[in-house]
Amino acid sequence: MTITAAMNNAASGMFAQQSRLAATADNIANALSTGYDRRDTRFATSSAGGVTATVKSTQSQTVGETSNVDLGEDMLSLVEAEISFKANASAFETGADLWDVLMSIKRD
Repeated sequence: MTITAAMNNAASGMFAQQSRLAATADNIANALSTGYDRRDTRFATSSAGGVTATVKSTQSQTVGETSNVDLGEDMLSLVEAEISFKANASAFETGADLWDVLMSIKRD
């Protein structure tokens, strides 16, 4: 795997976690909205490498005047998204540092 490929994988992971965060924020914001259908994020490996995120509604039945949002589950999803984003950002920064080292070797 090249440095560029590793950085692209890390960037796609950050974009996927950004989608997850947006869907989770929508769920939390609409937790008390009547008939709101919870949005769920699914991850898949892309053919070019990296990961893609797909956000879909759960399409489960809401009971009466409530939504199907579980605040505990969504708060946990926020924490998971933060940890995953930080891990991908760290991998991206490591790739950038490696490029800097290679550029300094090339100049010398």
